[in-house]
Amino acid sequence: MIDRLRNWAKAIKRDVHALYLAGRDPRVPWYAKALAMVVAAYAVSPIDLIPDFIPIIGYLDDIILLPIGIYLIVKLIPPDVMADHRKMANRQQQRPTSRTAAVIIVCIWLVSFGCAGWFIYGYQSIN
Repeated sequence: MIDRLRNWAKAIKRDVHALYLAGRDPRVPWYAKALAMVVAAYAVSPIDLIPDFIPIIGYLDDIILLPIGIYLIVKLIPPDVMADHRKMANRQQQRPTSRTAAVIIVCIWLVSFGCAGWFIYGYQSIN
């Protein structure tokens, strides 16, 4: 059961990315592009139709509205175009990650915060 939910969530994530890619494709009709971009933006937006802090109802828009929107827009996009974008979204999600790069970026942020704190402390002690 948990594996099915996990696979469903991955498919939703892939399809949102594929809709974003389809929204920029010249082979897709303009109305499908517009709706694809709206659904993709809604999926990644921190602003929800129903706020998530409302118990149970808050997550219903994510669980019900988003898959329905994806389903309807996928029907508007030609099947071969959607298949291409799903393949591309899969490839982009499977990119290798670098833990070394992540550590370097975190170190840069820590040094930046340290320098900013040192500057603010020095500025406050002068005044």
